[in-house]
Amino acid sequence: MNALTKITAQPDLDITDIAKARYSAKSYDTSKKISDSDIVKVKELLRFSPSSTNAQPWHFVLASTEAGKERIAKANDEKFPFNGPSVRAASNVVIFAARTEITEDYLLHVLDQEEIDGRFASDPETHKAQMHGGRSMFVNIHKDLDDVAQWNAQQVYLNVGQFLLGVAALGIDATPMEGIDTVALDAEFGLTEKGFTSLVVVAIGYRNAEEDYNAALPKSRLPLADILIEI
Repeated sequence: MNALTKITAQPDLDITDIAKARYSAKSYDTSKKISDSDIVKVKELLRFSPSSTNAQPWHFVLASTEAGKERIAKANDEKFPFNGPSVRAASNVVIFAARTEITEDYLLHVLDQEEIDGRFASDPETHKAQMHGGRSMFVNIHKDLDDVAQWNAQQVYLNVGQFLLGVAALGIDATPMEGIDTVALDAEFGLTEKGFTSLVVVAIGYRNAEEDYNAALPKSRLPLADILIEI
């Protein structure tokens, strides 16, 4: 999406219907694979998630081969064997990881990309300085609170939420998993030395309707009266 693109309502797409229809798939049809064209869209969903101050403090591993999925499954088998079948049967699997810190070099890297993408076209030097100062202020707040890693993880969870809704809009089922061995995954994919830590694994593909018990169950959510104050 560029600066001239405007989001318009699509009468045939009700996002609330998608939110109500999606669920965590419990069984996958191994014969059905996500198309290459939809995988391109899956990757774009990962890129275009919102994040606080546009810091984008995330990293992903996308497993699209049987060998890749097996590496993820085996890393979790000892502590969380119940998630192995979904990882192995799904079409693709994504590891969501967060930066463990935010350095000045990384902030300048984000700033340079924003300039390349035309964020500061009208007055580059002034707007770059303002953006860098504002983003650094928030990063420094969290450094003072000693919770940068937690703040980064919160941004990754924003990404997970958008990702689940986005793939559902593509007609793709998903299974988010926190039952993962983060230490084993970080070691398997060299995430620690790269400055990241795994948080969530999401399997994606197409449900096996005959075996997926969760597909037939109604959704359960607290009523609005319990969670919403209108003023």
